[in-house]
Amino acid sequence: MKRFNVTAILLLLCIVSPTSMKAGDKKPTVDMSNVKTIFVGWVNLDPDTYRVLDYDTKAEWAEVIDEFNAYFQGELKTNYLAGRTLTMAKNKDDENAAGNDLYIKFTDVSEDKGYRLHIAVHFIDPKTNTELAVIPAERYGAHVCGLVKCMDKEIDKVGELVSKQVSPKK
Repeated sequence: MKRFNVTAILLLLCIVSPTSMKAGDKKPTVDMSNVKTIFVGWVNLDPDTYRVLDYDTKAEWAEVIDEFNAYFQGELKTNYLAGRTLTMAKNKDDENAAGNDLYIKFTDVSEDKGYRLHIAVHFIDPKTNTELAVIPAERYGAHVCGLVKCMDKEIDKVGELVSKQVSPKK
């Protein structure tokens, strides 16, 4: 199935339905509301899973991963962490959080054949390398959409959870 019949699938409405909301409802363990500068890590999806996700080549899937990260980084800047100074990882190897107040690191990242994103989010003080808070590995699932659009919707939910941790409403 070439690109999951993208034309037809992308026209369908994407509905996000996270399987667990409990991580997003937790209060952060440390108050991060005064954090001004944030380094945002790379969402490192495995390029070797291209066959499982019906891509013809590893290069095609790697391009999707790059576009996905660019989309997520843009969403964080404009919607979820607006008003903060964000430095974004340029690739999966970029972890240079020096000079920032907070490092947001993503681990246990995968996208399965059912178009469900799996991801854990760690909030780290780069000065002490201490983990301040974590959103444990969760599974987010979108329905009736192609892989790329599902990933966009799923990562939007992750952005909301990141925002809740860094800027909790009192």
